[in-house]
Amino acid sequence: MSSNSHKENEITIQEKYRLEREKRFHNGGLGQYMTIEESPPKFRNFQEDPWLDPQIAADSFRSIIDLQQAARPLVNGLSDSSIPKTKVLIQGCGFGGLLAGIHLIETTKFKPEDIIFVDNACGWGGTWYWNRFPGLMCDVESYIYLPLLEEMEYIPKHKYSYGEEIREYTEMMAKRWGLYDRAVWRTALGYLKWNDENREWVAELCTKMKDGEEDREIKTNLRAQFVYAGAGPLHVPHLPRIPNLENFSGQAFHTARWKYSITGGSQSDPSLHNLKNKSVGIIGTGATAIQVVPELAKWSGHLYVFQRTPSQVDIRGQHKTDAGWFKSNVATTKGWQRLRTENFCAFMMNKQPQPIVNLVEDAWTNMASYRAITGGYDEVTLEKVGEYLEKLHGEDLPRSDRIRARVSEIVKDSRTAESLKAWYPGWCKRPTFHDDYLPTFNLPNVTLVDTDGRGIESMTSRGPTVAGVEYPVDVLVFSTGFLSPAVGSVASRAGISVIGRGGKSYDEKIEERGVATLHGVVSRDFPNLFFPGPYQAGVTANYTFVLDQMARHASYMIGEAIKRVEKEGGHADRVTVEPYEEAEEEWSMKIAGTAFKMAAMIGCTPSYLTSEGEIEKSIPGNDPVKGARRSIWGYGVIDFVEFLEHWRTGGEMKGLEVLY
Repeated sequence: MSSNSHKENEITIQEKYRLEREKRFHNGGLGQYMTIEESPPKFRNFQEDPWLDPQIAADSFRSIIDLQQAARPLVNGLSDSSIPKTKVLIQGCGFGGLLAGIHLIETTKFKPEDIIFVDNACGWGGTWYWNRFPGLMCDVESYIYLPLLEEMEYIPKHKYSYGEEIREYTEMMAKRWGLYDRAVWRTALGYLKWNDENREWVAELCTKMKDGEEDREIKTNLRAQFVYAGAGPLHVPHLPRIPNLENFSGQAFHTARWKYSITGGSQSDPSLHNLKNKSVGIIGTGATAIQVVPELAKWSGHLYVFQRTPSQVDIRGQHKTDAGWFKSNVATTKGWQRLRTENFCAFMMNKQPQPIVNLVEDAWTNMASYRAITGGYDEVTLEKVGEYLEKLHGEDLPRSDRIRARVSEIVKDSRTAESLKAWYPGWCKRPTFHDDYLPTFNLPNVTLVDTDGRGIESMTSRGPTVAGVEYPVDVLVFSTGFLSPAVGSVASRAGISVIGRGGKSYDEKIEERGVATLHGVVSRDFPNLFFPGPYQAGVTANYTFVLDQMARHASYMIGEAIKRVEKEGGHADRVTVEPYEEAEEEWSMKIAGTAFKMAAMIGCTPSYLTSEGEIEKSIPGNDPVKGARRSIWGYGVIDFVEFLEHWRTGGEMKGLEVLY
């Protein structure tokens, strides 16, 4: 194809992208979804824990009772010396919280008994605790996704780990560092209040216990010198606001709380035998549905897949790990996992010159255009953003064309194949990788219901209605995702009221000034409170790498502050760490100054990543500067990590105020 005809083809495709995008802008943005709590009463059991172990829950509850008996009520919200205290309180028992606990033990003098974890779940794993749907596996190579493989001396079973192995791996990590029994389960943080006089946080712990068939909530208080807010972005499932949703009379559940009691089988043996001879519908075709649909198709009498916007589905290439090959080709030298991870990131972020060998060699590493959302090494000025965007589209087009061609090569019915083709740049939605999803639509018991961007029209007692046609189903599966990570703050997404110095909440600070942090980890007037981004931090497709680096950074800040104070003869239990206002403002403006590198998100088809298109409004308050301060480190995660390491090597704790 000549350069001119290629250019004409690109213009034609850009127009196609625009037309498909317009279909989604009539869905109502974030308002088209509701949380489980907002849903009709019959759907509120979607948030119940299907994996609850009554004995573990009871043991955890006894620890809360012990805390409660040791405490007296708060007086005017201030802490009382009789209220139990821990050195570190960590919210979340997924990789984010777990890595924080591990690095605190490795970096500071803290012992496991100095740390208390709280989590709404009843076990380790975070999103891998809650999500146990059939076919679940990570879309990032396990050799770089599972953190601390060298320290654990562990060899993943497959190139892409299945969910059960990942959850079990978090349990192994917790046991390895003595943290396994340091968690209080079924417990959320109601609020965090800073006491400046005592230099500590006072937390309200809200623990659920079973009272017969009903949940009863017990509230108690805990003091903590340091708090790490480690809850991840994939923990608040939501539902679409479908008209007359409550009319549906069949069985239903959300993929984030898979009910094997309805389908039959289990995570270790996903034989969904209860679905034989039943009509099943699944709403959604995102990253979760891509994995679920092939499993449902194996067992359902008939499966209806309700699609609003198709996903890009590239090759995965799943295979078992040969231990001999792993030792001779992967774990070949000390520090191999960091080197492999940075090699992965280098290809995705257009590092020049590129590494000689692509160690991971997967579909991610052949998608350098994804740096449109993660940042990269490109030198871009504000004046040359247009050239940069043209470059990204030019790189992405051959890949997207290939993926669309792949659909036609695999799916036999031409009309179905056309409906499954994604018309948007690859960075606009989470790319997916699967070898069985597209062939599923060749099966006689599978029907794709393409809503042409509109979604479900309404719900009857028998099932969804699309374009006036009712689709009766016995079982309805909602694969409708989670609250967007771009919505609210770390605190509000976790449902916590965080009150810092002077009685001001963290959300009020963001509302007034926009996001303000140092390195995406700490914020002024909220001493000893640490969080792992995502705002103002580095981002990559391999999110556990970011979580690991943020936990290392926070642990260094805490450990170094304690060392300094002890060296000066001060009391370590009075140490506070927070950024100077000037330092966090400088960092925030650095972030804002590279936000234009995320301009490729403007014009995307609405999705989870773009807050259903509302990212284009420069939330909050339509203030472009505030919107830019919510961005990420625009030069990519490798550059971000190198910056943090250089900062730590300096040993000055530059920008941090340490008091005791």
